[in-house]
Order: sequence, then structure tokens, then C-alpha cells
Amino acid sequence: MNEIAISKFKATCLQVLERVRTTKQPIRVTRFGKPVADIVPPQEQEATKRRLGTMRGSGRILGISLVQSVTNQIGKPPEIPMPRS
Repeated sequence: MNEIAISKFKATCLQVLERVRTTKQPIRVTRFGKPVADIVPPQEQEATKRRLGTMRGSGRILGISLVQSVTNQIGKPPEIPMPRS
């Protein structure tokens, strides 16, 4: 495993991270010769599945809506007269 001093890592952080990503080789960051961190390449991720439309065609209508149900039980709402000015 390659090693790099923390001061050099701080100055060249983006280049070090890009090198780890492209070469897939980890790098150890040291401070006064002692390990501080290991920079490792990312794990391969599975391609994300499409989410939009995945539930299409899976729904069912189980009954009538609440508004229709209440209207059928109590009938048509009464007309409220408007006050004249």
C-alpha cells in the first residue's frame, strides 16, 4: 500500500482521490510516520432500478369513495337560502 504524508495529502487531496478511484489502489495517509487514514476505492454499485411506473397496473378499486358513500346515506344536502341585502 502506498503512503503519503498528511501535509502532502492536504495539498493534493483531489488528485490523490482521483488516483485512488482510477487505479483502484488504496493509499495510507500518515502523520509523523503513523497511519491516520486509509483512502480506499469505492465499491462497485449495482445499477439503480427504475422507480417511476413500477407500480403501474397493480392497483385495484375496492369500493366507492367516501363522498359517494355519505351522499348515498344522507341524500342530497339541503339548500341553504342566501340572505337578502
